[in-house]
Parts: sequence; structure tokens; C-alpha cells
Amino acid sequence: MKIHIGSDHAGLDFKNRIVSHLQAQGHTVVDHGPHNFDPLDDYPVFCIPAAEAVAHEPGSFGIVLGGSGNGEQMAANKVKGVRAALVWSIETAKLAREHNDANVISIGGRMHDEAFCLQLVDTFLATPFTGDERHVRRIGLLSKYEKDGKL
Repeated sequence: MKIHIGSDHAGLDFKNRIVSHLQAQGHTVVDHGPHNFDPLDDYPVFCIPAAEAVAHEPGSFGIVLGGSGNGEQMAANKVKGVRAALVWSIETAKLAREHNDANVISIGGRMHDEAFCLQLVDTFLATPFTGDERHVRRIGLLSKYEKDGKL
């Protein structure tokens, strides 16, 4: 599986651990940065390119992370074709995939310990979209609005 990842300074160390974890599982990971610690960096610079790569590579997934994951999710969701979900529990990680066919996960690295964050990532990546008609319909409404601004 191909996975694009980006963070901010608050997520830098944890991002590197996620990359190693995923590579050890055989995934191809593209790290969109940051690569050095800068307490004044701006998460959109790293999270938007990760989201753009996901949107341009169907079947790939993305991970964005920061202190809370909120801004990173907002940045990723500005990219057409991205459905980024802020997850904070195993259930929200599953539902993001099952019901929303989310292709990007956002995590607050300061909100959970490392082991739990890795569980969130693994759960998200392992959970398939159900394809239920109601979910397909709702995602279609989002895509239509994204395209023409109309429901």
C-alpha cells in the first residue's frame, strides 16, 4: 500500500516512528515533511502536499498529524478528492473508512500515546469501505458539492 504522510513540528518525531512502523509492514511511504525540527513551521506546507498526492494517486492513503490533528485535517480537506478524518478512537478510525471511505487520517500526536496512535493508523488502513448504497450516496453528495457548489 502507498501512504503519504505529512505533519508539523509537533508531529515530527512521531511521524518518523509511523514511517518506520509502516515500512516494517511492507508499505511504501512517501514523507512530505518536515524533515527537520522548526518550531515555527506551518502545517499546511506539509499536509497539503501529502493530501494532493493522495488525491492524484487513487488507492493510496494519507496520514497527517500535529499536536491536535485539527488544523492538519482542515488543511488536507481543502484538497479536492480528499476525505480526511480526525480520529481519536478505534471506533472513529473504523467508521472513517467503513462509512466515509476516508482516504486520509488525521491524528493528534499530543492527544494519545505512541502505541495507541499506531493502533489508530493500523485500524484505519486495515478497514475497508463497506460500499453500502447510503454511504456511496452521501459521498457522492460531498463530491458533487466539491465540484459545483450545489447539493
